[in-house]
Amino acid sequence: MEDDTGDEALYGELERRALFDMPAEIPAEDVAPDLVDALRADGDSRQSARDMSLGGYIEMHDRVPAFEGSDGQPYTVDVDVEEVGDDGSFAAFLVFIRWAATGAGIMDHVESGDVARGGTEEEARRAALDLSLYEIRAELDAAIERRRRALEE
Repeated sequence: MEDDTGDEALYGELERRALFDMPAEIPAEDVAPDLVDALRADGDSRQSARDMSLGGYIEMHDRVPAFEGSDGQPYTVDVDVEEVGDDGSFAAFLVFIRWAATGAGIMDHVESGDVARGGTEEEARRAALDLSLYEIRAELDAAIERRRRALEE
């Protein structure tokens, strides 16, 4: 059996090295955007906030965002669209995939209600992709709460 003091020494050494290996200045791309400036309509300031929407995040990071739900479980999100009504309109909703804590497999999912509508499937999808990550997270927590209530009944 390995000695725990060896592990502690190794962790201590890694921490010390991490401090010395840190850059003197934080690269500009790692600085959090100024939200007020980023959301102003003038100029290119919106570029710094482009990953604050679902579509912008996917575009910038080439993956869907991950969230920790109010139940403490890991989730990813995707948009699904279905035709609604007799007029041929479409509604978009969010599908939240709950992953195993290890990330090794899908455990379950929850769905939001309709979050966007459009005259075409693409219009509805685009409107859902324009939602902010804050709105997406609120939809996740609402879906988790609906599931919790349903399980209690």
